[in-house]
Amino acid sequence: MAEEKYNRKNPAVKRILQEVKEMQSNPSDDFMSLPFEENIFEWQFAFRGPRDSEFEGGIYHGRIQLPSEYPFKPPSFMLLTPNGRFEVQTKICLSISNHHPEHWQPSWSVRTALVALIAFMPTSPNGALGSLDYTKEERRALAIKSCEAAPRFGTPERQKLIDEIHEYMLSKAPPVPQVSTSRASEDQTSKGEGGVEQNSTNAGAGDTQEVLQDPASADRIVEEPHEAPQNANSVQMSQPHPTMDSSQQQLLHGPEVGAPRQADDRLFTWAAVGLTIAIVVLLLKKFMKAHGHSAFFTDES
Repeated sequence: MAEEKYNRKNPAVKRILQEVKEMQSNPSDDFMSLPFEENIFEWQFAFRGPRDSEFEGGIYHGRIQLPSEYPFKPPSFMLLTPNGRFEVQTKICLSISNHHPEHWQPSWSVRTALVALIAFMPTSPNGALGSLDYTKEERRALAIKSCEAAPRFGTPERQKLIDEIHEYMLSKAPPVPQVSTSRASEDQTSKGEGGVEQNSTNAGAGDTQEVLQDPASADRIVEEPHEAPQNANSVQMSQPHPTMDSSQQQLLHGPEVGAPRQADDRLFTWAAVGLTIAIVVLLLKKFMKAHGHSAFFTDES
């Protein structure tokens, strides 16, 4: 890299060179990014598709354009590999991109932005600028195709850097999960017959985790909780009744035995009320006699 071409006292240049050094000294198996040798403000990157999603196993290339005011202003992002989530060769709209400078933090870096971009892949596009909403099957097919060759873009020097990054990611990436014929037929059947169940499953998964689950595994997770209560109920309902004696049946039918007790309780309550009234009248007589008003209780004749 021709570092002598740049003023190292420039805050942006100084920051970029620090990030290049950090990226090379601490590489990641999930992504790789390096600046273009002729322009350190322009980076090439590639990342692996997030696990447990339709992008798993894919290798996605793109460009990052850093502004001259970096890191005080956010970069712009552009994907070069067809993926079914974002348009290619179009600046995409993310909270970490130049479309939303109000969200950008100077403490963030290229590494931070790439981690965030990977996390955005399985999320819903919601009509954002540069977003696409392909089906999972189409995205899986694109993920498989993305490993065949790096995208062709730019000058020979730029293409050389893209190819080097692609080879590095191939050496780190696991095999792409293949979609079997039976798996595809199950997905189509579940779409036609169990659309409501899939929608509720996907809504719950979207709230609790950043990475979407595979449809087949999600169905297994949904079905397992329903079996446990049914088995528990069958055991609970089948065991007590054959061995119940008369005393146990009386306990189970408590409300029927409690009817006479309620009548007794009412009688006792009225007796307590009458006794209370009598005590109050007696106390009142004593009080009136003590204050010379005993004639009130005697016959005036």
